[in-house]
Amino acid sequence: METPVVSNMNKATQMRAATNQKLIEIGEREHLKELLRANLIDCGRKDQLKAHCKEVIKEKGLEHVTVDDLVAEITPKGRALKELLQRIRAFLAQHASL
Repeated sequence: METPVVSNMNKATQMRAATNQKLIEIGEREHLKELLRANLIDCGRKDQLKAHCKEVIKEKGLEHVTVDDLVAEITPKGRALKELLQRIRAFLAQHASL
């Protein structure tokens, strides 16, 4: 007899496999991978964002930059990943009957 933990892992594994298969069947898997790859490239890493903030401060001058200015500079990068996550969630909701 399976324990609930093992049963839940099996269900999660089965759901992951079924979702992956469905993504492959409809051609969405490769599209999402490319979108993720592009978003990761566009977003850069923490160090790149930090360097960008330093560049903005240098260009405008420390006395002329606010935290809001810096947030406005880096927010679009985070939105790209949020959009990808929303697309994946929408896909999963649409295909919940896998």
